Amino acid sequence: MDTFTLHRGRVPLLISLPHDGSFIPADIAARMPPAARRSPDTDWHVARLYEPLAEALGASVLKPAASRYVVDLNRPADGHALYPGQRETGLVPLIGFDGEPLYRDGDAPDAAEVQRRINDYWQPYHDALAQELARLRAEHGRVVLWEGHSIRSRVPMLFEGRLPDFNLGTANGASCDAALQMRLADGLQAQSRFSVAINGRFKGGYITRHYGRPDAGVQAVQLELVQLNYMDEASFAYDASKASQVQALIESLLRTCLD
Repeated sequence: MDTFTLHRGRVPLLISLPHDGSFIPADIAARMPPAARRSPDTDWHVARLYEPLAEALGASVLKPAASRYVVDLNRPADGHALYPGQRETGLVPLIGFDGEPLYRDGDAPDAAEVQRRINDYWQPYHDALAQELARLRAEHGRVVLWEGHSIRSRVPMLFEGRLPDFNLGTANGASCDAALQMRLADGLQAQSRFSVAINGRFKGGYITRHYGRPDAGVQAVQLELVQLNYMDEASFAYDASKASQVQALIESLLRTCLD
C-alpha cells in the first residue's frame, strides 16, 4: 500500500495535509478500543476542501493514507514536545484528544514498533515533502508550503472554550516573511463571517517550523480550521453547502501566496 499520495503541480505552492489520513492497519486496530478505531481526531475532509482548489490553481498536494494515530507526521521524529509544559498528543499518540487511551492495557507500541512506524510512514512522507519543495524552489526560485489542518470546535483536554474558525500560524513570524503574513492576515480580517486568530493557539506544528526558511526561499504557513464550519462534528458528515463558504476564503488565501 502506498503510504502517501503526491500530486505534482506547476506553481510554487505545495499543500501538505498530514492529518488527512484515517487508515489504521489491522494489526494496530486490533489492539485499540472500538472508539479509537474510528480515528476521530482525523482532520476530516481537508483533502476534499483543498484538492479542487489545488487543481484550479496548479498547486502540488501531499496527503497520507494512515491516521495520525499510527504516527503523527506533524511531530518531530525524536518525539520532542512542540509545546513544552502543555498537554499534547505525541509522535505516536497513546491518548486521543478526549484524553481516553488509544490502546488496551498492555498493548501500547514499544520503542521498536515506534521506530518501525517512523521508517514506514513518517520518513517517506517527509522525504516526499522535502523533495517536492526542492523541485518547486528550483523551478520558481521560491515556494510556499501550506499546511492544511482542521479540528473540532471544542477540545477541552487541549484548549479552553470554543476555538476560532480560522487559525493562521507562522511560528510567530519565523516561518514566513512579514509581508506574506500581513497580506494573509489582512485577507482574513477583511471578512466578518468567520472568527480569526493569527499565531494564537495554533502557531504551526513541526512541519511549518522545520521547513519554513524564508531567507532560503521557502515560506511555510499553517491554517487550522474549525470543523463545524464545513461538516457535522458528531457524524463526520461533510456539508457541501457550508464548505463552499470555507473554500472561497481558503482560495483567496492560496492566491495571495502566489501573488
